[in-house]
Amino acid sequence: MVLLALVIGCASCSTVGYYAQAVQGHFALLAAAKPIPLWLDDPAAPDDLKRRLQRAQKIRAFASDDLGLPDNRSYTAYADLKRPAAVWNVFAAPELSLKLKNWCYPMFGCAGYRGYFHLESAEELADALRMEGFEVNVAPVPAYSTLGWFDDPLLNTFINQGEGELARLIFHELAHQIVYVKDDTAFNESFATTVERVGVRRWLAAESDATTRANYAQQEQRRADFLALLREFRDLLAENYARETSVDDKRARKREIFAALQAAYANLRNERWGGWSGYDRYFAQSLNNAHLAAIGAYNDLVPNFEALLRAEGDDLPRFYVHVKKLAQEDREQRIKALQEALATP
Repeated sequence: MVLLALVIGCASCSTVGYYAQAVQGHFALLAAAKPIPLWLDDPAAPDDLKRRLQRAQKIRAFASDDLGLPDNRSYTAYADLKRPAAVWNVFAAPELSLKLKNWCYPMFGCAGYRGYFHLESAEELADALRMEGFEVNVAPVPAYSTLGWFDDPLLNTFINQGEGELARLIFHELAHQIVYVKDDTAFNESFATTVERVGVRRWLAAESDATTRANYAQQEQRRADFLALLREFRDLLAENYARETSVDDKRARKREIFAALQAAYANLRNERWGGWSGYDRYFAQSLNNAHLAAIGAYNDLVPNFEALLRAEGDDLPRFYVHVKKLAQEDREQRIKALQEALATP
């Protein structure tokens, strides 16, 4: 209630409802969580869930003991939300631009999305944004971080993922508790993605068998192929929107680019992946600017952070110290330092 009062005090009347659902939704999530030992002792809990929770306990211990991630009660409890996503994020971009619409939040700064605990509420905003002329993407999100303010629990929305995927998500969200810079999503997400990648590699090398490692390596390669494909066509769209030509010409070229993207994906799936169809659901959507604009935040600066980690001798605690120092700089200095790290042999 104190947090809700603070938020309402910082918000205009038109946004009070949004913040109220956010506070209510988060505390409902926390109320559904029970410590893992209680689930393990519950005779009604499925055996498969118990096995996954036991594995999650080991991953959580590895995160702190071997990766230097925060040692607290995050991911030591579990909640079944009875729904397929923790939240649904709404992304919006203009018809002829890849610039995401930003929303700003008390204490957390601005971000290129708006999150809702109920799909219906997310769809209501999406419809309103479409009426304003925006292209919209409503994306289910399996987890989010409260940056250490609360004890984030394991959720049914991701507990059934493969071992590597589960570790990836836990490491990523814990990394946000180390560094978070207001109004710089690309910095925050690329840092957390870097930590998740090195963390999963180390976890699998230490705790998993050769088959699990091979399967995850294949999955990572497919993910890299998928992201490279989206970045390629995102860049083509950006070039199109920057052209000095008519709106009709830009619209026509835009249609060509999205059609070519679909054809390129079909070729990637059939030729390189041997028919593996794991991303078919993504490409079954009517893709638009909002889908492609969002991908850069999580990945564009990852090579820079990886270079910074190498410069620290692959020592994660030293890397964290370096990144925390960068977080104190202004955006221009942060980007300059990351560019210099990538350029250093």
